[in-house]
Amino acid sequence: MHTGQVLKAVADETRMNIIKLLLRHNYCVRALASTLGLTEATVSGHLKILREAGLLVGEKRGYFMHYDVNRSALRELASFFETLSEMEREKCTPENGGYGSPS
Repeated sequence: MHTGQVLKAVADETRMNIIKLLLRHNYCVRALASTLGLTEATVSGHLKILREAGLLVGEKRGYFMHYDVNRSALRELASFFETLSEMEREKCTPENGGYGSPS
């Protein structure tokens, strides 16, 4: 997972709304555009960013591509934040690059 790319992808409110919709039901571009009140071109652009970040998968059904959330990518992102939250703080000393007056 490219964490920076994933974080940029989900930082946009519209893309986050797309993810929320797709967690409940898979949609094609036309259905997403209609639901969100956006053009199909706009939705396609957002889907491209989400796909490139590894957050979506698509399945061709007839003429339409239906999208779903890559839940393992979401779990990986959650695990990343869980690991961050468990990091131990170190005492700030001049020996470890901290600033302070030496004793």
